[in-house]
Order: sequence, then C-alpha cells, then structure tokens
Amino acid sequence: MDESGVFRRDLLTQLFELGLMGIEIPEAYGGQGGSFFQSVLAVEELAVVDASAAVIVDVQNTLVINAFLRWANEEQRQRYLPRLAQDTVAAYALSESGSGSDAFALATRAAEDGDSYILNGQKLWITNAAEAGLFLVFANVNPAAGYRGITCFVIERDTPGFRVGKKEDKLGIRASSTCELILEDCRVPKSNILGEIGKGYKIAIETLNEGRIAIGAQMTGLAYGALQLALSYSQQRKQFGKAIADFQGVQFELAEMATQVEASRLLVYNAARLREANLPFLTEAAMAKYYASQVAETVASKAVEIFGGVGFTKDYPVEKFYRDAKIGRIYEGTSNMQRLTIAKQLLQKN
Repeated sequence: MDESGVFRRDLLTQLFELGLMGIEIPEAYGGQGGSFFQSVLAVEELAVVDASAAVIVDVQNTLVINAFLRWANEEQRQRYLPRLAQDTVAAYALSESGSGSDAFALATRAAEDGDSYILNGQKLWITNAAEAGLFLVFANVNPAAGYRGITCFVIERDTPGFRVGKKEDKLGIRASSTCELILEDCRVPKSNILGEIGKGYKIAIETLNEGRIAIGAQMTGLAYGALQLALSYSQQRKQFGKAIADFQGVQFELAEMATQVEASRLLVYNAARLREANLPFLTEAAMAKYYASQVAETVASKAVEIFGGVGFTKDYPVEKFYRDAKIGRIYEGTSNMQRLTIAKQLLQKN
C-alpha cells in the first residue's frame, strides 16, 4: 500500500465491519456507542502497525463524526450518521494554499442563492479525499466579516460542481490519500449547513483541538511500533559474537526510546481524560500533539540506526516508520503552532 499509495478497499471494508469507523456514533444510528477515549486507543493501536490506517480512522471519528455529534440537527444525524458508521468514508476540508496554519485566511466563498449557497474555491491537503463519499467543507459566506463569515457545509461526492482533484505523492503515510478539492459553482442546499451560518470557525477550532489528541495517539503508536521492531532486531542481530542488545550503548538507546514513548502515551491519555471529563484540555492537547510528534520522529530515527544499513532499505519496515513520522509535526497544527498555543495558555494563567 505504501509503494502504490493506495489503501486497500478490503481493509477499508474491514474497518467498517469492526466498528472502527463509527466508534462514537450512538447505537441508535448504527454506531458503536463508544467514547472519545476509545477512538484515541483505536488510533494508537492501528498506528503501531500502519500510520496510514490510523489517520483514516482518526479523521473519520475525531474530526468528522465529532463535528456531526456536536453540531448536526436531528435530520442531519439521521441522514448521515448511519452511513458514516456503515460504509461511507468522510473528509474534513479546511486547508487551502494560503490557509494552513492561518486556518481562517481561507478564500473559498459561498454566495447565497435562494434556498442554496453557491460555493467556489479550492481545498488542498485533504485527508481521505480519494475514498470519501462525504465532505465537511468550510467556506466564507461573508468575507467582510472575516472569520465570522466562515460556515461549514456538508457536501456529497456526486454534487454537481464538486470534484476531487490531484492526489499528492507524499513522503510518508502514503496509503492515506491526500488530495485537492475543486468547487466550481457547486450548489449546496441550506439544509446542508452544519451548525449555524458563521459558526464554521467555532466548529473548526473545537474539532481540531480534539483531533490533536488523536494525532498524539497516532504518533505514540507509531513510536511504540518502531520501538518494538528495534527491540526484536537488536536481539537477533549479532556482532562481535553476541546480540547487539547485549551492548550497553544499544541498551541505553532502547531505554531512552521506551521512556519517551511512555511519557508521550501518558500526555495523550491525560488530554483525552480531561476532554472526556468536560474539563479544560486545550493546553494538554497541544502538549500531547507537540511532544508525541517529536518522540515519533526521534524514536523512529533511532530504530533505523539500530537496524544499521538494512534499516535504510525498504526490505525492512523501520524506514517507513521514519517517513510516516514526519507528518506528525505538520498536520492538524504544526509544532510551532502547538508551542504558541501552550505559551499563550501559560501566560494567561499568570
């Protein structure tokens, strides 16, 4: 899947069959009736094996379904939640070419026309876009009002004027699709507005804050997977007549890697615990995402070094973990944005 850049359809079907694509959807709508923490655990465990699978489940649950559960009206819930639980992949379309870290500088426009809005614009770097049948698209209905004009629209894939464009050829998480979206006079009925007109910025902020906890879980799982590979290989590989795990230099590296993974996991679980308890979690979510992505890159890099020369080849899995780790410091808020958030919260409390 990594080499072809395509996620296998049969595995996607299994993710739905296992209930992993609708963890928090209530049973009344065909979901698992689970918790946010369970979504975080699922993302972490999948990332131990493949970060691409983890992010597919992550976006579905912690961004899209989370937004529906919090903001959708009953008619929208009945219409979309059963599909999201059963067979429909969803995508979250906020980013644009000039709107990355500055998420509210988006240029996609929505003009009112009777009982509909006409959307025009382009979205970039949209995860799950190749497989998705449903999209949450953010557009501005009143540019003069700045971010207060941003509104969230639910758009189905076959809507006229809407199409999925170029698929990115990426360094890592290659089996997870990342595509552009093109909207050309795309007519969306007002009944497909999620939440209220002008509340898109609030939906985006709230869902991304929670989504960052799951990205922390993804990076923690990835780091743990790399650590397990390093532990196994170090006990098999022999140099100077004994396993390299017998050398103190390798042991110290493994001990440091394991400690970092555990610290990362605890930061993620604490942020998830606070969110579930309806307590403030913004700082903790930023810390978890920032630290976990740092740990993933460091631990995956050290795993490659423990494997030595073969670790740099595609014959062994650690080079993939290393490539997959890099995105953790970029998407759903760069490391610098996390540090900015942490600092602001600290200064406000003092």
